[in-house]
Amino acid sequence: MFESIRNHKKFLLGFLMILIIPSFVLFGVEGYTRYNEASEAVATVDGQKITKAEWDQAHQRESQRLREQIPGLDSRLLDSDEARFATLERLVRQRVLAVAADQAGLFTSDQRLARELQGNEVIATLRRPDGSLDVEAYRQILARQGLSPEMFEAQVRAELSQQQVLMVIENTGVSSATVADVSLNAFFERRQVRVQRFDAASFRSSVSISDADIQAFYEANGAMFQAPEQADVEYLVLDTADLARGIVLNEADLRAYHEQNAQALAGPEERRASHILLTWPGHESERDAVRERARELLAQARQNPAAFADLAREHSQDPGSGPAGGDLDYFSRGAMVKPFEDAVFALEKGGISDLVESEFGVHIILLTDIKRPPQRSFESMRAELEDTLRQQQAQRLFAEQAENFSNTVYEQSDSLQPAAEEFRLEIRRVDGVQRQPQPGVAGPMGNERLLSALFSNDAIERKRNTEAIETGSGQLTSARVVNYRSARTLPLDEVRAQVRERLTAQKAADLARAEGEKRLEAWRSGADTAGLNAPLVTVSRIEPGELEPQVLNAAMSASAQALPAWQGVSLGEAGFAVVKVEGVLPRAPRDEAAALQELDQYRQLWSAAEAQAYYDTLYARLKVRILVPNPSGGPTAAR
Repeated sequence: MFESIRNHKKFLLGFLMILIIPSFVLFGVEGYTRYNEASEAVATVDGQKITKAEWDQAHQRESQRLREQIPGLDSRLLDSDEARFATLERLVRQRVLAVAADQAGLFTSDQRLARELQGNEVIATLRRPDGSLDVEAYRQILARQGLSPEMFEAQVRAELSQQQVLMVIENTGVSSATVADVSLNAFFERRQVRVQRFDAASFRSSVSISDADIQAFYEANGAMFQAPEQADVEYLVLDTADLARGIVLNEADLRAYHEQNAQALAGPEERRASHILLTWPGHESERDAVRERARELLAQARQNPAAFADLAREHSQDPGSGPAGGDLDYFSRGAMVKPFEDAVFALEKGGISDLVESEFGVHIILLTDIKRPPQRSFESMRAELEDTLRQQQAQRLFAEQAENFSNTVYEQSDSLQPAAEEFRLEIRRVDGVQRQPQPGVAGPMGNERLLSALFSNDAIERKRNTEAIETGSGQLTSARVVNYRSARTLPLDEVRAQVRERLTAQKAADLARAEGEKRLEAWRSGADTAGLNAPLVTVSRIEPGELEPQVLNAAMSASAQALPAWQGVSLGEAGFAVVKVEGVLPRAPRDEAAALQELDQYRQLWSAAEAQAYYDTLYARLKVRILVPNPSGGPTAAR
């Protein structure tokens, strides 16, 4: 085989050139560059890459999910560098647990997956009155997150397997009440303190500022007095809301939708049932005896349905409904376990079911009533129907156009005009856009991710379109820089007043700190504390009073072995504080119920800490590396 390749080397090279050159012409060298950027590793777990594309997709899905759960959520919170890095940390954690689950041979059965999906609150809302799933609505919800039903179910299966990795540790955490009391009593103890503040404002009159001081401060802190970089921007928005406004509905479609969904639109049907429950015994071998006893009770119930309540009071092992004759009141679909629900909604009023087995035991069910909501007329629902149908069609249209829109602004990146013409969109313009979202700016120009793309080298230097970026639920935006102005330091004459104010505040804080440190040293050495006129207050970590966090921390962390204990705390530009700890009091008394609740919470935290320690061990063993910087300046360890 290899000899044949050598003999036909020229032919093979020519064939490869035929394949490669057109791809460069059509796709472009720039396309290969962007592809490489998308596939570059941002983290590694056990030698496996997590790519930038995976990171972007995960963050897009998470942002979409949060926007749907919290419609009024500020998109700037989701698109910040900190939020994106947090997504990467979660992605790393998922990968660590996935590898650990695979190595340990942990898996999720089809039955466990089915139970999880049946209990999913979102999926439950998609069930029709007859109990069947609205598959189209299910697909649409997942599509907005970039998932197919198969992908979503595989994701849930993987998450359940991953949960098993830490579940064993969390469920076996042990902490004695004695150890918990020692820790909790120390944490919640109270302290009697005096806090003497040296406010910077009191020292401003002692500050003297010369022109030379202003000049020196300005030269040393030029970054404080800059006009920010700005850009004049054009942008296009593909938006579901705009698409919905342009949709003209057909009268026949409205009426057909009402006829097909009249019952669902009216509200859920409710049913009232009573049951007799015989619970499962501890051993599997004893279940047949329970079934036999249930068959006897079923025969009695069918022989005399009027005595069903008496049978339930005498024989049902459900402590909630048994004394009430088995009555469960009204409920709709999704409120009961599936075998019970299926049996109830298959019965006619007054009907008694066959034996129904669930995880709780064996049920005999009597359907006592059916409450169907009245169906509303077409005319009374017209406005709602129009909104619903228009939104559904807009979502489908958006899904159809989103990929083409993204491709168009990317492939014809030197102008937004082709995309504007193809999708009949208006090119909008805004001047003076800054790199960071500005207060009060809503919409795409308040989206941190879009701004980051606009101020990238590619957009500024080459004036290329940004990629289509999700700037809201059902909204894609692409923008381009028309004019760019770099940041510049403002002349001293324009900012002289600002320089003087900053310098005065700094010098006043320095004087306050110097005076505070001087007094602190004297009081520690036993000098007269006549100048310490602050009131004595009792504080704790849960009742801080009016103390700032850093002052409270100093008061609670001071050694209490020799009292009084002294601490000095810098308050930044506000000044300085001296803390005198005069006494230590035990924690406030609490009742037995509160003590038990605290102990339970402590044990949960202890178990979580042990699980975290185990995760840290996995993290080290799998040689995790995060290859992008932490925007908060902290370590890049996804712990």
